[in-house]
Amino acid sequence: MNEEHKHAVSPVSRRRLLAAAGFTAAAAVTTSAVGPGTASAAAPAAGVSPLPTGGHGAGDPVRTPVVQGLHLQFGADASQEVVVSWFTLQPVTHPRVFLGRPDGTYERTVTGDSRSYVDGKSGQRVYAHHVALRGLRPAGDYLYAAVHDGAQPEFGSFRTGPRGRAAFTFTSFGDQGTPTLGKRYTPPAGVSIPNPPYVNDNLGSPAAADTTAGVERVQPLFHLFNGDLCYANLATDRVRTWSDFWDNNTRSARNRPWMPAAGNHENERGNGPIGYAAYQTYFQLPAAAGQTDVTRGLWYAFTVGSVRVISVANDDVCYQDGGDTYVRGYSGGAQKAWLEGELARSRKDPDVDWVVVCMHQVAISTADKFNGADLGIRQEWLPLFDKYGVDLVVCGHEHHYERSHPIRGQQATDTLTPVPVATRTDVIDTTQGTVHMVLGGGGTSAPSNQLFFSPPQCRVITGVGAADPATGKRPPVYVTEPAPWSAVRDAANSYGFAAFTVDPGTRQDGWTSMAVTYYDVVGTGGELRPFETFTLRRRRADFRGR
Repeated sequence: MNEEHKHAVSPVSRRRLLAAAGFTAAAAVTTSAVGPGTASAAAPAAGVSPLPTGGHGAGDPVRTPVVQGLHLQFGADASQEVVVSWFTLQPVTHPRVFLGRPDGTYERTVTGDSRSYVDGKSGQRVYAHHVALRGLRPAGDYLYAAVHDGAQPEFGSFRTGPRGRAAFTFTSFGDQGTPTLGKRYTPPAGVSIPNPPYVNDNLGSPAAADTTAGVERVQPLFHLFNGDLCYANLATDRVRTWSDFWDNNTRSARNRPWMPAAGNHENERGNGPIGYAAYQTYFQLPAAAGQTDVTRGLWYAFTVGSVRVISVANDDVCYQDGGDTYVRGYSGGAQKAWLEGELARSRKDPDVDWVVVCMHQVAISTADKFNGADLGIRQEWLPLFDKYGVDLVVCGHEHHYERSHPIRGQQATDTLTPVPVATRTDVIDTTQGTVHMVLGGGGTSAPSNQLFFSPPQCRVITGVGAADPATGKRPPVYVTEPAPWSAVRDAANSYGFAAFTVDPGTRQDGWTSMAVTYYDVVGTGGELRPFETFTLRRRRADFRGR
């Protein structure tokens, strides 16, 4: 455990922060003892209602909702903005954060805002509370307490991103689910089982807990979550599944931002016009051009040091009918226009060396009888990645680990097969092509690492058929192609994640690098075993020797 977290869990520093902030028994039920703050004013998405005025049972521990699911997100500039978020199942008043330093020194109190959605399946209203902390110190360590009237404070700590070129580590996985049991097993017709057991109904497994513990062993600056967070759309009780998800992940996400991409299983029937109201309520992500109330938060970007991270929502372009409703084309081209502008600006910025895209569905995969690659991504995104020299793409969707050779350009085939431009697997120059990494081993109970084609091939979804009258789903149309772009895959292990350590290098040398390790998670305490290590490298944007 590093020094920051030693301080963050110290009871003395916590008490000192609360005392300096004027938090007393009276402060739990009134607002008069709290210092001045600022309020954010994010507009709610369609189908998401603002928080009603007033609270329930302030000061009464039986009736007052606790601070639950505490988690962090970076703002657009990770060096100076972090959002603290939590949720409740009842309305609350005066959500706020006491901000200080790891030794408990108090700095200020910041007031937040709240939004809510009504789950379309259960009718349960869920409230999320977001406090935007702005004007922070670059590479600064902070201790904070999140609280609303009547509740006991919950603590966390974080470090802001560096400003300018600096070394740091981030991690990434997708497709987690929860480690909890959500419903009674239903036996087949005609089979009687006394006292049927509880089972997991959201594609989770015990490994969903192990991967979170593994991330905490690495203690990255932030974590990229490549979609299919908890599979709530599959669950009997969707609200309970989201609660289980946050109960599992708050032990990491309260101390480092978990930055998501929307996956197909974030599409929940009845939750807003296109199904993402739960996702949009739990997270407050950087604003992006072209968004409406319906699409708020579905694509965004942020900068950490010399790395620009761009998160896109692939259901907008994918052919596969993978969510509760078929929403392909929902942005009307707005997301693509934003993406191209974002990529163009990033590549012109002399302070940005690395462009990393976080998304869910994949352009490459060599698993048979699973989801496969999607032609829509190859048609819409890959030409932009080529044009603006994206370095790295991290994905989920396929529940295994695989990476590509650097790819640039496409064959003139029906599937637009990506073209590998180099075959070296230990050191890769990303100025030659983009490396795609499938990181879908976050914890799902349906791994795909035993389904690899041998030799490697790829099943590509090139369209969908007519909707099935019984299910309403559109069946995928597949074409199989060779996979010359396939570089490395892990057939032996189902669960793991990647860690990326940025070395900014020097202007004189002109090179910057990113050391990548893919870890298999091999124990209930998050024990890790490196599967492979390799290096991405490229010229710095400020190198004048080219």
